[in-house]
Amino acid sequence: MINTIATVVFLIIAVVLTVIVLMQEGRSAGLPGSISGIADTYWGKNKGRSIEGKLELTTKILAVLFVVLAALLSFGIL
Repeated sequence: MINTIATVVFLIIAVVLTVIVLMQEGRSAGLPGSISGIADTYWGKNKGRSIEGKLELTTKILAVLFVVLAALLSFGIL
C-alpha cells in the first residue's frame, strides 16, 4: 500500500518539477549581462523575493525529494 502511494507521489513530483523547470526564464543574459552591469539592478539583488527566486527554490526542493524518493523506491525500502 505504501509503495503505491510513494509511486503516485513520485509521479506527481516528476510532473510538477517538469512544469516548474519549463516556467523558469533562461539564463541567456550570461556574459553580456554581467559586462554591462545588468546583474546589479534592483531586480537582480532581490531575486530571492521574486517569482523567479521562488521557482528556483521550489525546483531545488522538488529535485531533492525526487532523488530521495527515487532511491527509496529503487532500493525497495518503501
